[in-house]
Amino acid sequence: MELGNFSVSLPVKDIHASIKFYQTLGFEQVSGDITQNWVVLSNGAARIGLFQGMFEVFMMTFNPKWNEKGQEIAGTDVREIAAKLEAAGYDFITPLTAENESGPGYFMVKDLDGNTVLFDQHV
Repeated sequence: MELGNFSVSLPVKDIHASIKFYQTLGFEQVSGDITQNWVVLSNGAARIGLFQGMFEVFMMTFNPKWNEKGQEIAGTDVREIAAKLEAAGYDFITPLTAENESGPGYFMVKDLDGNTVLFDQHV
């Protein structure tokens, strides 16, 4: 199963201060919108999403059908991933939200240790 791009999504108190901290470590902004209080930073293969005022907990994020360069790739659709987890008996924090039978969609689930995992397909 190809899950796509992986990043860590962090809730932050001061997005400007957080950006400065990670830029000091060599991270560069690759996407996002600072006016909406979210950015994605990259340093090599490491990606970090910084989100101010959007959620309260750390999340692991997978972007199905999307690579680390923000390009569409062949991979497992978010609907297939959700169906597999649902069939295995896992409960979702946020159920699959998708407007069509293909394209963008997302859902959130907790792993067995209570860590939040977001599957967010943009393409």
